[in-house]
Amino acid sequence: MERLRGPEILAQLETERDRLIRFLRDLVEAESPSSVPETQRRVRSVLATALEELGFHTQPLHGRVTGGHLYGRPRHRRRGAGVQLLIGHYDTVWPVGTLAGRPFEVDDNVIRGPGVFDMKGGLAQIVFALTALRALSLEPALTPVIFVNADEEIGSRDSGRHVRRLARIARRAFVLEPSMGVDGRLKTARKGVARYTVTVHGRAAHAGLDPEGGASAILELSHVIQKLFALNDAERGVTVNVGTVDGGMRPNVIAPLSQAVIDVRVPTAGDAERVDGAIMSLAPETPGVRLRVEGGFGRPALERTPRNRALWEAARTHGAALGLDLAEARAGGGSDGNTTSLYTATLDGLGPVGDGAHAEHEFLYLDRTLERAALLGSLLLAPDIGEEEPS
Repeated sequence: MERLRGPEILAQLETERDRLIRFLRDLVEAESPSSVPETQRRVRSVLATALEELGFHTQPLHGRVTGGHLYGRPRHRRRGAGVQLLIGHYDTVWPVGTLAGRPFEVDDNVIRGPGVFDMKGGLAQIVFALTALRALSLEPALTPVIFVNADEEIGSRDSGRHVRRLARIARRAFVLEPSMGVDGRLKTARKGVARYTVTVHGRAAHAGLDPEGGASAILELSHVIQKLFALNDAERGVTVNVGTVDGGMRPNVIAPLSQAVIDVRVPTAGDAERVDGAIMSLAPETPGVRLRVEGGFGRPALERTPRNRALWEAARTHGAALGLDLAEARAGGGSDGNTTSLYTATLDGLGPVGDGAHAEHEFLYLDRTLERAALLGSLLLAPDIGEEEPS
């Protein structure tokens, strides 16, 4: 019977509390917004140094439009051992200078600061879970490899190829995104996310002198918007939102051009196929106009597949050994876990317990974050659950 070492790992982590706080401060004070790639070298260096000290070989991966990503693997690995992937991101939504008004702050058990919850606390968990295993001379069942990207907050377009490559070879993936809600639910499902742009080309004419000579792009876009909102299905969890609309030249001109940008969230691949088909097949109703539809799903849905459920059940078992009664949730937003789930067993939301992702009150609870680091360490020791479904 598998011996669960979570309590030992947590006890070790408690001795590292002050060092974890200092490390988390270093990560947070290395401001790293997605929109300013050159800032990301500092936070990557902080993380790489910590991993090198743990016996990892780290490699910066050049970003085409980002500050670059970080890959880490043990310098020495057991021959024939499979791979488990730990994944996170160091980019944040906060602009440079945010620290001046919202500095890193420790208030007893609460730690505040821009990016502390989403998701530099999760990066600290990776480092200190591995630190605890090393201190206890405990070897993970599968070789841990680490990938941290610089563009998750803006869709992982630059890093997605690395995520897919690593997920294909991994037996399982642990995603250190923050947990959901102050009760710390793990994210066992996420909606697929798509963005579309609908552009309507009409024909300009004088609204007073020659109204029949024009073809209104705005009139046509009004029909399109109604069709799009009709795709919403609250019962199934499908949301289609026309978020921005633009068009026209001036009040006395029949509009020759209009445009809408649409956000779509769906719970399953089947819903994605259905909604994508409906949007891509939109046809004009107004004579003399034409439509152009661009976009699609950037992140597929993370679904509760058999292999993902097996990993969730393992987390519940290992959590119970720590005295944790874990709960699960579906998140409306996407993460790199949406991608890894296509190829391997994935468990998301293993990061800090707190609140305020992308909000000014962002914070995490230190004690519960230590517990989650212990949970991660325990899961890293778990035997391979096997392949329940084809990749």
